[in-house]
Amino acid sequence: VQLQASGGGLVQAGGSLRLSCAASGLTFRMAWFRQAPGKERELVADITSSSSATYADSVKGRFTISRDNAKKAVYLQMSSLKPEDTAVYYCAAGRITGLLYAYWGQGTLVTVSS
Repeated sequence: VQLQASGGGLVQAGGSLRLSCAASGLTFRMAWFRQAPGKERELVADITSSSSATYADSVKGRFTISRDNAKKAVYLQMSSLKPEDTAVYYCAAGRITGLLYAYWGQGTLVTVSS
């Protein structure tokens, strides 16, 4: 499965941005991770094929993950962005068996200016 992420960019604090990720095959779980400079990669949000979602505490109430199974796509709507949300965001996916996140897309950079 190949993943293609898009939608990153520069936004002012308090603004919004929507990330998209298209998969080339069927997946069970899809997620967004991020990695800020000098920090470890962290899970931002995760969603199953039945749209059961979980979020990192740092983004709860501000970010919304969704997916379109027909389009094999996952989205991350980010609102009330903060400078600390600045990071490279990665799309990841996995099937019902095997590694939780066996497939990874290229990163897309989100920069939030203060």
